[in-house]
Amino acid sequence: MSAPQRRKLGLLPKILVAIVLGIVFGQFTPNSIVRAFVTFNGLFGNYLGFVIPLIILGLIAPAISELGAGAGKWLAVTASIAYGSTLFAGFLGFGVSMALLPRILRGKKVINLTNPEDSLLAPYFKVEMPPVMGVMSALVLAFVVGVALTAIKGDVIRHGLVEFREIVEMVIVKTIIPLLPLYIFGIFLNMTAAGEVWRVITTFIGVIAMVFALTVILLLIQYAVAGVIAHRNPLVMLKTMLPAYATALGTSSSAATIPVTLRQAIKSGVSEPVASFVIPLCATIHLAGSTIKITCFSLAVMILYGMPIKTSVIVGFIMLLGIMMVAAPGVPGGAIMTATALLTSQLGFNEAQVGLMIATYIAIDSFGTATNVTGDAAIAHVVDTLSGNRRRGNEGDTTLLAEVN
Repeated sequence: MSAPQRRKLGLLPKILVAIVLGIVFGQFTPNSIVRAFVTFNGLFGNYLGFVIPLIILGLIAPAISELGAGAGKWLAVTASIAYGSTLFAGFLGFGVSMALLPRILRGKKVINLTNPEDSLLAPYFKVEMPPVMGVMSALVLAFVVGVALTAIKGDVIRHGLVEFREIVEMVIVKTIIPLLPLYIFGIFLNMTAAGEVWRVITTFIGVIAMVFALTVILLLIQYAVAGVIAHRNPLVMLKTMLPAYATALGTSSSAATIPVTLRQAIKSGVSEPVASFVIPLCATIHLAGSTIKITCFSLAVMILYGMPIKTSVIVGFIMLLGIMMVAAPGVPGGAIMTATALLTSQLGFNEAQVGLMIATYIAIDSFGTATNVTGDAAIAHVVDTLSGNRRRGNEGDTTLLAEVN
C-alpha cells in the first residue's frame, strides 16, 4: 500500500505566512540579516523587471492572433471597459470623500512625513538587468504583431509565438511563482524594520480605513456586474482571485502579479486565449484601485490645507487621471509618480503637498494594487462572455493551471 501523498501548501497560504513572518521577524531581526533579504529582493525585482516585457509580449501577441479577425474590436472593448471602471472608481472616491472626509479630518493638522521608501535598508550589492524593451514598447509590439497575424497567414511567426508563450509560461511556473513568497517576506521584513510606514498609517488611519472599505466595495460592484454578464456567482469568482489579491498585497506591483492573476483567472473559468490577452493588458491600463486612492488622498490633502475644492476641477482631474494611469508603470509607487505632474498642474499642489501624497500613497500602495489586479479578472470574465470564447467549465489543463493546487 503506497504512502499517502503529502498535500502541497497552496500559494495563498504561503503568501499569508510570508506576510505575517515578515512583520514578526522585522521587529527584532538584525539589520545585517535584513539587508541580505533586501539584496535578494533587489536581484529578484530586477529579474522581474527584465521578464515582465517578455511576459506581456509572449502572452498578449499569440492571444490576440487566436482571437481572430475581431481582435482589434476586442482591444477597443477591453480598453473602454478598463477606462470606464477607472472613471467609476474615481467618481466613487470623490463622492464618498466629500461626504466623509470633512468629519474624519476634523481637528487634524498638517504633518511633515517623509517618503517611506527613503527609510528602507539598502541591499549589499545590485546587479542591473535592463529589460530588452520597456513595458509600453512590449505592449505596442504585442498589439502590432498580434493584430497583423489576424490579417495574414503568418503560420511560421504564429507557431514561433506559441512556442515563445510556452517558454514564458515555463519561466512563470518554474522561477517566478515559487520565489514570490520569499520576495514578499523580504518586502515586509524591510518595511517593518524601517518603521516609517507605520508612522504614516497611524497618522492617516481614518482616511486609510475609508479607502480600504471603498476598494472592497469597488471589487464587490465589479464582480456583481461581471457575475450578471457571465452568469456566474460573483463571490465564487472573487474567492478564486484571492491568491492574486494576496500576491499584490506583498509585491505592490500589478506587473509582478501578472503570472498569479493570469493563473487564477483561468482557474475561475476565463478561457485561456482571452485571459492571456486581457490580464497582461489590464495590468497596464486598468488601475481603478490606484485611482480611488489617489482621488481620496488628494481630497484629504486639500481639506487639510484648506484648499478650495471645485467639482468641475475634480471631475477634470479624475478624467485625466484615468488616461494617465495607462502610462503608469506596473511597479510599486508607479501610479503616484505618474500622477505627480497632474497634482501640480490640475490641483495646484506644491512640493510639500506632493511629498505628503507620495508618503501616504506608498505606505498603503499594496491595497490599491491588489484592487487593480483583482478587478482585472472581472473585466476578463466580461470580455470572455462578450467574445463568446468562454470555455465549458474548467476542463482541460494548461501549463499555468498545472500547479494551481
